[in-house]
Amino acid sequence: MTYDPTQTTTAPKSDGPAASVAAEALAATATSRGQAIRQRLQQLLAFGGLAILFIVFAIASPQIFPSYSNVTNILFSAVVVGILALGATLVIITGGIDLSVGTGMIFCGVMSATFITNWHIPIALGVPMAILFGGLLGAVNGFNVAVNKLPPFIATLAMMLIAGGLALVVSKEAPIYFPTGYQQISTGTLIGDNLLPGVPLPRNFPNAVIVFAVAAIIATVLLNRTLLGRYDLAIGSNEEATALSGVNVKKWLIVIYAVAGLFTGLAGVMISARLGDAQPTGGQGYELQAIAAVVIGGTSLSGGKGSIVGTLIGALIIAVLNNGLQIISVPQEWRDVILGIVILLAVYADQLRARRGSAT
Repeated sequence: MTYDPTQTTTAPKSDGPAASVAAEALAATATSRGQAIRQRLQQLLAFGGLAILFIVFAIASPQIFPSYSNVTNILFSAVVVGILALGATLVIITGGIDLSVGTGMIFCGVMSATFITNWHIPIALGVPMAILFGGLLGAVNGFNVAVNKLPPFIATLAMMLIAGGLALVVSKEAPIYFPTGYQQISTGTLIGDNLLPGVPLPRNFPNAVIVFAVAAIIATVLLNRTLLGRYDLAIGSNEEATALSGVNVKKWLIVIYAVAGLFTGLAGVMISARLGDAQPTGGQGYELQAIAAVVIGGTSLSGGKGSIVGTLIGALIIAVLNNGLQIISVPQEWRDVILGIVILLAVYADQLRARRGSAT
């Protein structure tokens, strides 16, 4: 067959708007599937890093590190940072950040002691009040970000200073000790031989780990199965488009920050229960570890994507790293250096993912 320049060709007829809508839907489906695949790969990489760390430290200290008691210690040490990271995940997905979780946690612990020890409120009521107090701190952050239009960095930095100062004021710069029984929230053992006689269950398994697991399940449901999670991801992906679609972005930002604050309040209860008293100082640095756990787990600092499973892996990586370095007698100052390097690498990896995503 020869080419005839005088012969004209016509483009195939399309089905009009219906065809373009279908094409857009297919493109959106392909994009969401690609994002889901990338997120799974990031989680697998993080889990692989966790496994490699565990194997390396197990080889370096075969008698101590892989033992049941030490694995329990690792899980126990991951509780506070892990719970803070659950709330931080929700905030970072919006494209924001919360620097107040460390001192906010300490302030909530002080308020828990104030409710229970100073005001003689029963533990069963004082603990929820302390958690709700954390939600109040988060709601204030959300109000400053959503309504007052303050950058999240500035709003939460101010709250970090306010919470730290008020913790000292309320406690009068002295620890507040809890009554007998409060420590059981964290260090008690609900799971053990006494729960189901005759059934082999792990011994000395701290309640704090169970609380952490329940909190992680709640956070997973919130992010994946509720309107809050849907709007959280939408705001982080494109806040302006979300507002134009009819979503009250201001209201949902306040709600998201408030829910994150509830996790901060829970972390305050857990750390004060572990110590047996409410220390008005010592919260600095927890916010960095929580953010590091979130970023290591694959949540983007630019917002719009993230997962609770990844955050859990990130928290465990930090706990394994701290525990393993301590067992092999690495000094604290060098542990801080190594953790800082891990944070830098995690943020750098996040920036690379963002660049590749924008390129595609």
